Amino acid sequence: MVSTPTLRTAFVLAGGKGERLRPLTDNRPKPMVEVAGAPILVHHLNWLRDNGIERAVILTGYLHEVIDDYFAVPRIEGMTVDCIAEERPLGRGGAFRNGFEQSGCTDRLVIATNGDVITEQPIGPLSDLHERSGALVTILLTQLVSPYGIVGVDDTGRVNSFVEKPPLPYWINAGVYLMDSTVFGRFPIEGDHETWTFPGLAEEGHIAGFQSTAFWSSVESPKDLREANERLGGLDRS
Repeated sequence: MVSTPTLRTAFVLAGGKGERLRPLTDNRPKPMVEVAGAPILVHHLNWLRDNGIERAVILTGYLHEVIDDYFAVPRIEGMTVDCIAEERPLGRGGAFRNGFEQSGCTDRLVIATNGDVITEQPIGPLSDLHERSGALVTILLTQLVSPYGIVGVDDTGRVNSFVEKPPLPYWINAGVYLMDSTVFGRFPIEGDHETWTFPGLAEEGHIAGFQSTAFWSSVESPKDLREANERLGGLDRS
């Protein structure tokens, strides 16, 4: 019986400019914008640590020195945090590949994430699906939510319901991937893995998708920031 590899290392993208969050991102990368009293990135790393991740390799770009300086002292108890800055913009796929190659990581199974994601999804069920499916990549999926309220109309034209921003029957990439580390070799040196790598892997049958209904937010706009503050600010962390 082949043993399941231990998941202990995360590669975290944290080089975004966050232009829709200006002026908050004029002097910091988007993952360093604060939510409920701490940078988004700290919430993200705490989630990874709470799910058994021992080492996080933060992949930086825009204003990388802000992240370097912040994590120059231990911030996440029980987790080693390393920072790798790209010398020029490499795109998301290129940043992942460059970070893995520079990290010295020899783990067979790793997790790769977008550092501006806040979620309450446990990683264990993704690992279970990854093992069962035999996939090279397992993607966390979250349900697309309508940005508008939905009005129900019957066959006679009468309005019979109003539903405020319901979930739709579609699933989107949530920016969290469990991966066999050999996949990094197929990532572009410069470019986006979702454009260059994942379509080919999907055609070959090497990608699985875990459909999550847990809380998830990618902080892209002031509205997202408000909602994340409301969610995290209301949690009892005692």
